[in-house]
Amino acid sequence: MIRKARIDDVKAIHSLLLLTKEHDGLVLPRSFSQLYSHLRDFFVVVEGDEVIGCCALNIIWDNLAEIRSLVVLPEHRGKKLGRKLVEACLSEAVTLGIYEVYTLTEQTGFFAHLGFVEEGMEKLNQKVFIDCMNCPRFPDHCNEVAMVLNL
Repeated sequence: MIRKARIDDVKAIHSLLLLTKEHDGLVLPRSFSQLYSHLRDFFVVVEGDEVIGCCALNIIWDNLAEIRSLVVLPEHRGKKLGRKLVEACLSEAVTLGIYEVYTLTEQTGFFAHLGFVEEGMEKLNQKVFIDCMNCPRFPDHCNEVAMVLNL
């Protein structure tokens, strides 16, 4: 079941982001403070009473939002849960009146399958790069590609 995250999901989301950072290196970990501040951005997928995946829609500007922190536990991948999490975020973007969504990713095939297209980083709003400064790969070892979807 996919639903909006609740306060009692924060520790599970934090663990997901740390676990994925250690094993895949594909997402930035977030502090508890960041997660509590941005809890309303998150959707989670729950099986039983366990949070097994998450994704966030981060509003950047009046016409731009970011899909980030997409994680599904490895043993639950291949069930289209990542796709459903992204679709939940995209639906919320439309509800909010935001029609351009981007992501920074190494998983270009996954996002291309959802309709995202590669875009030059220089074309994105400068607010996009605030998180980049906290990344250990910044600036010389970044492998991420900007991908944009116009809804």
